[in-house]
Amino acid sequence: MRLYKWIWALLLAVGMGATAHAADKVADAASAAAGAAHAAHAEEGVPIAAPILCGWFKVASGFEFHTAGAAGQAVAEGKHLVFAVTNSMVAMAIVALGLIVFAQLATRNIQMVPKGLQNFAEWIIESLQGFLGGILGPKLAKQTFWYFATVFLFILSANWFGLLPGVGTVGWGSSGAHGFHVSEPILRGANADLNMTFALAVGFFAMWIIWSIRANGVGGFLSHIFVYHGDATGPMRALLFLIFFLVGFLEVISIMIRPISLTFRLFGNVYAGESLLETMLHLGGNLGFLAALPFYGLELLVGAIQALVFTLLTAVFTSLMCTHDEGHSEEHGEGAHH
Repeated sequence: MRLYKWIWALLLAVGMGATAHAADKVADAASAAAGAAHAAHAEEGVPIAAPILCGWFKVASGFEFHTAGAAGQAVAEGKHLVFAVTNSMVAMAIVALGLIVFAQLATRNIQMVPKGLQNFAEWIIESLQGFLGGILGPKLAKQTFWYFATVFLFILSANWFGLLPGVGTVGWGSSGAHGFHVSEPILRGANADLNMTFALAVGFFAMWIIWSIRANGVGGFLSHIFVYHGDATGPMRALLFLIFFLVGFLEVISIMIRPISLTFRLFGNVYAGESLLETMLHLGGNLGFLAALPFYGLELLVGAIQALVFTLLTAVFTSLMCTHDEGHSEEHGEGAHH
């Protein structure tokens, strides 16, 4: 896999995450609730909306720049948010930068007999190639490997990064009945933010459309959804044509739902894990880390499983549209030349 494709995919994920944050104004209603909770210093647990570390707001005289609590308060007051940097965006950028640095170090001095980081990197790549090749087939796996490998490594790294000590526990907050509560941590797991998982899902959907049209052509893409390709003849064939055409609209709905299901599946599992760890830390008081410790092993496993599930589902969706039997592929190939 060429390094520039890996870097491009990472920057795409980071850029789409930032765009999602700016586009929905950090989920206005949820952010307003989070800002109000900050003002009251009463919120417990992991907030749905990622706290804003800094943000630019539109005012009559131009723009205002606020940091941390002041930004959350400005959102709660209904000020027009132009762009925000949240703690999950910072974590996302750190993970992406870490993967880029790892790739650079692992490929800095390529040896015929690999060792050290190069050996570890080659083991990861070969394992992913075998896994994806079994789903997509050799040709399609080679064409799309740069994307699926990058997404898997990014999600896995982001999930595990969110479990590091200090992520979600160091930041601004206030003292309460259960001790000091961090309401605005400096860092938060990237995939515990709905904007990030939505950006990953939308990014896949865009690539899926490109790969599907490249493999089938526009006509073949629509034919795959709406047209019956069986061997029935006579009235039965006409009936099946009608049925497949009508069912095609259900398939379109199914395709449109896929990004939503991918978004909430990844977000829900990661957010639930962070909430569980947060709860155990508070229940344990001063020894909360001991109460949460057994759950760290579970979350390490969940983080890996969710990265694998996201990659597996997206690869299967791609295979269903882009992989054909030999005769079908030749038929599309001839059509493409015409």
